[in-house]
Amino acid sequence: MERSEGKYRNSAVAQDLLASDEPDSWAHTLIGWKEIYYPAFGQMTKALKAGTNTALESYPGDESTLYKRLTRNPELEGVFHKAMAAFTLASINDLVEREEFGTVKHLLDIGGGDSTTTARLLDRYPQMRSTVFDQPSVSGLAHGKEAQKFLDRIDLVTGDFFDTPFPEGADAVLFSHVLGIFSAEQIGTLLKKAYDVLPSGGRIFIYDYNVTEDETKGIYGARLGLYFNILASGTGMAYPAEDFESWLSEAGFENISTVAELDYEHGFHIGVKP
Repeated sequence: MERSEGKYRNSAVAQDLLASDEPDSWAHTLIGWKEIYYPAFGQMTKALKAGTNTALESYPGDESTLYKRLTRNPELEGVFHKAMAAFTLASINDLVEREEFGTVKHLLDIGGGDSTTTARLLDRYPQMRSTVFDQPSVSGLAHGKEAQKFLDRIDLVTGDFFDTPFPEGADAVLFSHVLGIFSAEQIGTLLKKAYDVLPSGGRIFIYDYNVTEDETKGIYGARLGLYFNILASGTGMAYPAEDFESWLSEAGFENISTVAELDYEHGFHIGVKP
């Protein structure tokens, strides 16, 4: 705050970061923490002792993940996706600028939420169109503010990550901030599903948090792992780059590589279907 002539007003920084209602406003992130994350962290000890996401008990329903239980509360689900979109906009510049997207014609964005990531990519690469795949409740959010000017280049397909076949026709598949939610076995299943819908020469891109190989460093990754295991899914973590490379190889991909040490402890992993 700033004081002038006996009155208080927002500083320029506070006005820009906290008072704005733009999609990248930190206000959305902080509200998400207040409404969803902070209450769950109060159950950390209980959850770690139980070995499961006991904080999920605060949300009605019998579904096993936060994402599915939030479908019962559209208002809170909207808060969650606004918070996710705001942090996404703050952390995906390294993803958007990857030259590999320059030759992608049709991207399949798995777990693309309100299309924030897809919109940034479409803005950067005019040759690209995108299919966003996410659960049905997200379809009402999937044409968020960032995506409005690209509606003619975005297709929406809804379904369950594990039970619904992935849409065909894309020459590249993107998992951005998705795979860390799941266990190694579940990640293997999703990568194989992506492999099966890609043509020969098609590429897979993974953009996610990485911790060090010995899993002892990574502040963001540590926090994320707590969130997953206490509340979100009861599984998952920020995995080492070597794990992603191993899973890609097991799924059948070749020419696997990693671009490491990107913003906010991210890694960019690439594989090619032979």
